[in-house]
Amino acid sequence: MTWKSRYWVFLMLFALATINYLDRVALSISAGRISADLAITKVQLGYLFSSFLWGYTLFLIPVGLLVDRFGSRSVAAVSMAVWSAATALTGAAMSVGAVIAARIVMGVGESSCYPAAGRIIREWVPNSERATATTIFNSGAYFGPALGAVGLSWLVSVAGWRWSFAICGLVGFIWLAFWLVFFRTPEKATWLPEAERRIIERDRETGRQVRGNTAPPVGLAGLIRSKTMIGLMITQGCNSYTQYLFLTWLPNYLQTERGMTMLTSGTVMALPYLGAIVVSIALGVLSDRMLTEQAVEAGRRRTLIGIVMIGGASILFVPWISSVWVIIGLITLALGGVATGNALNIALLGDLLPSKSDVGRGTAMLLIGGNVLGFLAPIVTGYVVQATGQFAAAFVAAGVLLVVGALSTWFLTRSPIGPARIAVTTANAPRAAGS
Repeated sequence: MTWKSRYWVFLMLFALATINYLDRVALSISAGRISADLAITKVQLGYLFSSFLWGYTLFLIPVGLLVDRFGSRSVAAVSMAVWSAATALTGAAMSVGAVIAARIVMGVGESSCYPAAGRIIREWVPNSERATATTIFNSGAYFGPALGAVGLSWLVSVAGWRWSFAICGLVGFIWLAFWLVFFRTPEKATWLPEAERRIIERDRETGRQVRGNTAPPVGLAGLIRSKTMIGLMITQGCNSYTQYLFLTWLPNYLQTERGMTMLTSGTVMALPYLGAIVVSIALGVLSDRMLTEQAVEAGRRRTLIGIVMIGGASILFVPWISSVWVIIGLITLALGGVATGNALNIALLGDLLPSKSDVGRGTAMLLIGGNVLGFLAPIVTGYVVQATGQFAAAFVAAGVLLVVGALSTWFLTRSPIGPARIAVTTANAPRAAGS
């Protein structure tokens, strides 16, 4: 594959998601030390794990609207500054309340990540590369925990949990400096070759989307009324439940139920996340290569989404398996399914939205669907583990939800988002010359 200048944007988005999830998993990695220092129970720890989602979910729609109004560059910059500062200040917390407050502010900052990335992908990526770009970006959500599992486990063991949060915050500010210097839209990026700029401008929209950009935006009300949008949100939620179960509780599961040390559990935890990256990007590339422009417009990406989620539902079998390495294999398969399902679901949203003016708010709504269930995963798991002393029921619940999510994408996402008259008009109109 020949290197294209737009791939630098793919890498910046990958780094954005990596830092986002590195900062999230910092609490999970250091949970044992923080619990000992601040006398935190399992139930309190569940609430602490989910606390950043409170601010994150609350601000998704407002931030999505800001992305649609002001663009991705400035909104992503301000958000990175906010969440990096909050992450660094977590290390100064002296009480459970202070940690929760810092995590809520961190969630507010992180709420721009996916809406901004959705808009950037729509502006920068030819529609034939949409799934590839989205899976590369979303792979950062799995590389961040893998990096944190190894790097932060070591850092916490040698320097303490407070320094780990300070260093995570610093990493975000380094990314911010590069972002402000280099990132612009394709029309304004002086480092982008002219020939590649023309390709991006010509191919970033399908024929329907080129014409949809001239129609009024669907808007929040139209998105809420769309059965397809609801189906996408359900699918995202079912994926996110499993994602947050592993993100928050996997280190604790390996340490308490499987008897691993912090360093060992960190190394073992990294393996499923690294495997998920390989699976996700490979299937994203496959999705792009298999689909014609007409198939993209028809939302055919849903077929692969359902298949990978059914594969991920193999996590159901964990309670009946004793071998640690077989369990790690099933967790890898589940995370691969979740990573691919989440990324392709975001790409499917981009396929089915007529106008790029709705991408920020549409992505925000998608993530609200994801985080309603994601919000519950750490809390429900905390109660389950405290009541039963084990994680069996938590794994079963995650597997069942993945099956529900597959059914949702297969049966509820069969039409474009927006009024039927727009879809019919744009489908029948000839594509503009040169587009």
